[in-house]
Amino acid sequence: MSTPIFKNDVAKGRMMDWYGRFLGRIKKPSKSLVVRTSLGESHVLFVGDPANPPVVCLHAMLTSSAHLLSELCELANDFYLIAPDLPGQSAKGLNVRLPYSDNSHSNWLGEVLDGLNLEQVHLLGVSLGGFVARQYAAQNPEKVVSLTLIVPAGIVQGSLLKGFSKMAWPMIRYKMRQNEKNLYALVDNLVTTRDEEWAQYIGDSFMDFNPNLKIPPLATDQDLEKLTMPVLLIGAEHDISFPGQALIDRLQGVVPNLETELIIGGKHSPPTTSEFRSWLHERFTKFVKT
Repeated sequence: MSTPIFKNDVAKGRMMDWYGRFLGRIKKPSKSLVVRTSLGESHVLFVGDPANPPVVCLHAMLTSSAHLLSELCELANDFYLIAPDLPGQSAKGLNVRLPYSDNSHSNWLGEVLDGLNLEQVHLLGVSLGGFVARQYAAQNPEKVVSLTLIVPAGIVQGSLLKGFSKMAWPMIRYKMRQNEKNLYALVDNLVTTRDEEWAQYIGDSFMDFNPNLKIPPLATDQDLEKLTMPVLLIGAEHDISFPGQALIDRLQGVVPNLETELIIGGKHSPPTTSEFRSWLHERFTKFVKT
């Protein structure tokens, strides 16, 4: 019997409340739909004008479509943003855990895109969403016009010692005693810029989810060589989990059509500032229109 996604109904309710709060940060029209898949009905959030080119956006572990699109909403000026909620990783996601060792995530995403009648898309993934995006793109290169990977999982792995001292141990301390000092001892190792709502959310998410914190297996060179579409990789200099320069070094010379950016001073969660959002909008737009 698999472990429940949430600790209890109260915990899930709190995560649903957070979903609503981040949805409220999106200052553009949005809508939600559910798409039937073999795993159940998958929730998808849409932001922007359907007449614009579609960009499928995949969120990070223990977040949601609303969390991601609240940071990407400037892209909706030029693109139609489509964000499915990853199974087992969101209050809006399917109540199922998928293994990383096979193609389960990619197959699920394929069913969602088929259900939306999307034949070709720009694909963007952040962290765990980057793993899913990369896996899908490698298996379905003819369906992916471009691939953008932001601090993606499953390509390189950071130091296990740093991971324990700066991630695992602060998480244990926060779970033992929830106070502001312990919260920021955890959060400040993850985020580039302080954002009170994001900080409180991260603290609650570690308390409310029964998280599967396993890291996806690393892609082989053969996996990466299948990424024949234009690829934009954005890494973060001080990312404990997936160091940015190591990401760039791994993909250079293997992925045939690659552009890269390194967020100097950046940690795993990129800046949550208007300046960074504007930069990302300009960089992404230039990438897909080149």
